[in-house]
Amino acid sequence: MNPPFPPPPRQGTSRALLVGLGIAMLVVVLVVAFVIGRHSADPSTDSGPVAPTDGGTSAARPVPALQALPPATLTPQPMSVPDEAVRPAFWVDVYSPAKVREALAGNAWVREQLQKPLGQGFVGGWAAMFSSRGEDLGGAFKGALIDVMSGQLLSAPFRVVWFSGNPRTGTPAIIVPQPGNTAMASFDSLNGVLRRGVLEAKTCPGGQGDVPAEGFQVQRWLVAEQPLWVAKGRERLVFGRSATVVLQGLCEPRLDLEAPRDVDVELGFAPEVIGREAQLLTHVVGVTQGVRLQFAVQGQRLVARGITGSVVDEPRLDSAPLSDALLKLVPEDTPVLLTLQLKLPDTLEASALQQYWSGQGFPGNVRTRQVALVWTPRGDASLPTEVAVLWGRPEDAAALGQMFSGPNRMETATLCGHHVLASTPAVLARLRKACEGGTPNLLSAAGPVVEGLRAQGSVAFGLHLGRLLGGLMADGYKSLGSAAIPAEIEAAKRDVETLPYIGLRGTVDGNRLVPGGFGS
Repeated sequence: MNPPFPPPPRQGTSRALLVGLGIAMLVVVLVVAFVIGRHSADPSTDSGPVAPTDGGTSAARPVPALQALPPATLTPQPMSVPDEAVRPAFWVDVYSPAKVREALAGNAWVREQLQKPLGQGFVGGWAAMFSSRGEDLGGAFKGALIDVMSGQLLSAPFRVVWFSGNPRTGTPAIIVPQPGNTAMASFDSLNGVLRRGVLEAKTCPGGQGDVPAEGFQVQRWLVAEQPLWVAKGRERLVFGRSATVVLQGLCEPRLDLEAPRDVDVELGFAPEVIGREAQLLTHVVGVTQGVRLQFAVQGQRLVARGITGSVVDEPRLDSAPLSDALLKLVPEDTPVLLTLQLKLPDTLEASALQQYWSGQGFPGNVRTRQVALVWTPRGDASLPTEVAVLWGRPEDAAALGQMFSGPNRMETATLCGHHVLASTPAVLARLRKACEGGTPNLLSAAGPVVEGLRAQGSVAFGLHLGRLLGGLMADGYKSLGSAAIPAEIEAAKRDVETLPYIGLRGTVDGNRLVPGGFGS
């Protein structure tokens, strides 16, 4: 896989990095789940290859008034192209679309949620659009629109990418770099029926990107009052909620979505775009060219394969299992856990650290520190940040006090053989309680999770998906000013909290991270 070209350093939304990585997969899963759930629930929706029609209408079947589309404006209008180019912040590569769809089609949890307010609320207004049948849209195709899009337009490997910049960060583009002749023909047929406007661009955002002599045309599809912007380039199809995102997708460098061995889905991110904190973290651990989280389809589940990426020639990560003392310190319901076996100078003096991280060679002695970051993301910006650093060598407390001497006061203590720096007294109290056995800790987690955390590794990333998304849901609803959570929200929260623990591990081997995965 070719990662996007790295952009120049800039400050981004780094606070959302781990949450974004955690929920991006859920977004893709639920969208695809709607696809296969809708398809599987109605066998009559099977659609054969889309056959182009004359003018996109059918003389044999009148178009019902409910589904009648507004008149199309087919004269291309000039597009307002942004002066600044944006770069991919993070992306999901789906290498095996058919395999993923088949797995989700049989997943009992996914199918159940599609019939409940949680799944229906997520799909929202898209349901009417994707459920629209070709017979009601002029007869350009048979069955539901979603069957054609999933079975033909998205049958080849594709990328879902979120770009940097405001307001485009939260609006992804779907890029199919090598769609094939069948997909291209299906696109043309649908375009003839659904197109309701055309924008034309002669340049790429910021002037960065190759544009054909005739320019790019971005089409506006409209079904059931839901717009979707689409485009067909020389070698790719692009879909998105905004014309600007689709244009940016057309202007991206050539993609080569070649699947790594035993990997069906891969999530990557560009630390230079996410923000200074993410960029600093990857520099400190010596990771180059970004990090990728890998997943595979196993039966009816999407399971973690691990963390991979390139590291510097003199790795700054060691390899070791996590100690039981650390697992005893971390509460079992911690939503986000990041652990590192970090090589650092024997003494953490500023001059020694600067020379060590310069990449010019360090003549002194180094020592491995076991470091963990525990984080409870909150769904309300007014709530305090809940994060803690667990440092496996208490003798470094004085040096750490200098490093974390900023305006935000940290609560400190030595617990379970670790020096702890917590953002609030409440966070420190939870850690203390877990260490003392007053609440369940990670030693009480599911057997495969404990086994995975105890395995040899250099970096590990754990997501308690149920706790993470359930907490964000509750916080988000309470932030609207409601004192009590209604029964349907509580029910949705309980359903989400049944989601599994996902663990990804990377182990340094030469100049790369060898992936490994685990979970409940």
